[in-house]
Amino acid sequence: MSEFAKRTGLSPAEQNPRRYLWTDAFAVCNFLQLFQQTADLHYQRDAVALIDQVHLVLGRYRDDDTRSGWISGLGDERACHHPTLGGLRIGKRFKERGPNEAFDSRLEWDRDGQYFHYLTKWMHALCRAASVTGDSKYTTWAGELAQRSFEAFVRRSASGEVSGLTWKMSTDLKRPLVPALSLHDALDGLITFWEIEHAMQDHTEWKNLNQALQELQPLCLNGDWVTDDPLGLGGLLFDACRLAQLLRGDNQREIRLLEDILQACCSGLAALLATHYLDQPTTHRLAFRELGLAIGLGALPMIAETIDREESLRDRPDLRRPVELLLSHKTLCGEIVDIWLKKAQFNDESWDAHRDINDIMLVTALLPHMFLSTSRNRNTT
Repeated sequence: MSEFAKRTGLSPAEQNPRRYLWTDAFAVCNFLQLFQQTADLHYQRDAVALIDQVHLVLGRYRDDDTRSGWISGLGDERACHHPTLGGLRIGKRFKERGPNEAFDSRLEWDRDGQYFHYLTKWMHALCRAASVTGDSKYTTWAGELAQRSFEAFVRRSASGEVSGLTWKMSTDLKRPLVPALSLHDALDGLITFWEIEHAMQDHTEWKNLNQALQELQPLCLNGDWVTDDPLGLGGLLFDACRLAQLLRGDNQREIRLLEDILQACCSGLAALLATHYLDQPTTHRLAFRELGLAIGLGALPMIAETIDREESLRDRPDLRRPVELLLSHKTLCGEIVDIWLKKAQFNDESWDAHRDINDIMLVTALLPHMFLSTSRNRNTT
């Protein structure tokens, strides 16, 4: 983590640091995990400094943009107190596609803008920071980001009903860059917003996310969550882990959603293994996508423990069966980590091509508890 901090301009702080929202969300959780394990305050300081730097860099327009200042349009003083009100840029290599530029599907992957599923990862990281530091401003920022992102990304039918969430928006959140709708983003948003609601429950001034939650829930009923993409599958397991922790009482709709997600994880993992993708040479694979799966597989003991502990969950065979089936593949997590740990140690070309995100997600796979937890997890160490 210290090498990552130095390499990206976090510590010591550089004038033009290299920030990337997805990687930095995981990095915040890693620093917080290391602080909890070692009681070394410099890890907590690095987490706080990273949050501030992400907001200062990705909450503002790029240097090569004709626009300047905070994306929210706020002045510096107010923006420092509400840094997420305009959303946060992805941090891609090239600036976003202009309104009159032709769409290039390959180039679009390297262009900036805003992704909903990156923003939800940052909301989660802010909630974890609030839980560890005891500073409620982080949950406030998570809530403000949730409200703004839902307003910007949601797409409605002619009758006003929510039809989905846009895949990618422009930096100013005024136009879609990739108008395709993402069903998994709706699920990710629903669970993340629940997480924020729980973290904010003692904030009397908080404007809750009830409307967003009510509009996202229908999109997640009877959803087809199955995917054989390693990173997507890891994300589903992460969602299942958080949902299991957030469930309290006999809420049948939410319990059925957890059952659906876990069953989809079983189907998705079976489909992935049938492709023999993980048997291919590492030169044909992407480490961070597989490490995302390893992180998700690392959530299974936490999911099983939560189900055993909660009276409303422990006697439901539709929860226990998929967890037991997934746990039968628990060695896969270690196998993935071992493969890529060797590549990281020997500066392999396939590793160095995406070194920042690979390094950070490897650390998360090795020390996953902070990332996988919510403030409702009773075991916080």
